[in-house]
Amino acid sequence: MDYRIEHDSMGEVRVPSDRYWGAQTQRSLENFKIGGEVMPTEIIRAFAILKKGAAMANHELLPERMTDKKLTAIVGVCDEIISGELDGHFPLVVWQTGSGTQTNMNVNEVIANRGNELLGEKLLHPNDDVNMSQSSNDTFPTAMHISAVLSIQERLIPAIDGLVEAFKKIEAENEGVIKSGRTHLQDATPIKFSQEVSGWRGMLEASRTHLRLVQVPLSALALGGTAVGTGINSPAEFGHVAAQKIAEMTHNGFISETNKFHALTSKDALVFAHGAIKDLAANLLKIANDIRWLASGPRCGLSEINIPANEPGSSIMPGKVNPTQCEAVTMSCVQVMGNDTAIGIAASQGNFQLNVFMPVIIYNFLQSVRLLSDAMVSFERNCVSGMTVNRDKMQKNLENSLMTVTALSPYIGYENTAKVAKLAYEEDITLREAASKLGFLSAEKFDEIFDFNKMI
Repeated sequence: MDYRIEHDSMGEVRVPSDRYWGAQTQRSLENFKIGGEVMPTEIIRAFAILKKGAAMANHELLPERMTDKKLTAIVGVCDEIISGELDGHFPLVVWQTGSGTQTNMNVNEVIANRGNELLGEKLLHPNDDVNMSQSSNDTFPTAMHISAVLSIQERLIPAIDGLVEAFKKIEAENEGVIKSGRTHLQDATPIKFSQEVSGWRGMLEASRTHLRLVQVPLSALALGGTAVGTGINSPAEFGHVAAQKIAEMTHNGFISETNKFHALTSKDALVFAHGAIKDLAANLLKIANDIRWLASGPRCGLSEINIPANEPGSSIMPGKVNPTQCEAVTMSCVQVMGNDTAIGIAASQGNFQLNVFMPVIIYNFLQSVRLLSDAMVSFERNCVSGMTVNRDKMQKNLENSLMTVTALSPYIGYENTAKVAKLAYEEDITLREAASKLGFLSAEKFDEIFDFNKMI
């Protein structure tokens, strides 16, 4: 491999000649051979957005330092990063310095070296120009918030929307279908299948509302606080102007956090936001479990719904079909719940003016978004959209349920109604026969009272 010599404040370092990163990135690459989890591309894109916004703010506030020529070069490279053209130049792992300094410098070095290549001269310096008016301590939390907001908006909410629409379609197609309800995994009073599905839909819609709410605190950016929140080496208006530029670029309501000391040391907005993601995971796990219960069988389970047979379910049992999409969803949800614990613990750490667990927080946060987004899209396409209802089995289960006896309580009282259910169960007869045998209701009166449509 061909190398070139780069240098930083500690001396010279050999860097692969076909890579745009510099000495600090190379040192991190060599010193942190931990795990295989590379810094998420969402963070790199967010860094490019904030570096572009910072350069524009510096050009407005410090035009003698951020010249037109420098601005044009920085903006050009940032656009290349945002479009994914330079993805191979960001190799650092998550398990590095807790402030994310090395990733900040990775971005600074790539922008400087690529910008100088475009300019045909060595004009840009990674610290003096690309990192002007900034610190890793305010850029990394800013990138965290930008990536969190954009990933929720661009991936998670659209995935929820698709699943909500799929459930709406199932509701409409099965509006008149009545089935047995279930509580505690036991028979309960009747419910329309469309009502059951509306419960799933409502859970997703509630989670979507919560996810929209948590974007408000995430919209406050730390940029402008620099090293410890005081804004040293940064113009007084820098944070405000940079946030304005970022808001315009992303079409989002990003603002400058008024208390930069809070912005640097606390990660409460990300804890709060991930709580909404965990709430979605809890809802999805329940929905997926309901569907696989209802599809259990085909002969020895509930078998009230049929799910698509996407692949063979067993290496030994021919013809077996398993609820694999449900299993993938539930595993993803469990991982998200674990991520929530890691995020909460990490947010409680760090000392004095800085949280130093930021890479692991955003890695877990973005993984949760990706997992649930992908899982919901797969679940909708490969399971929910192909789900059909076994109406005959629903009707049979409904007619066989003892808990429809509840409709008799207003007429013969709770205790007598319980006797009817008990006799019907013990003698394996219908509720109608049991009520008549006990002398509580004539067959004609029972038929008058007992109407499934009135029970829903």
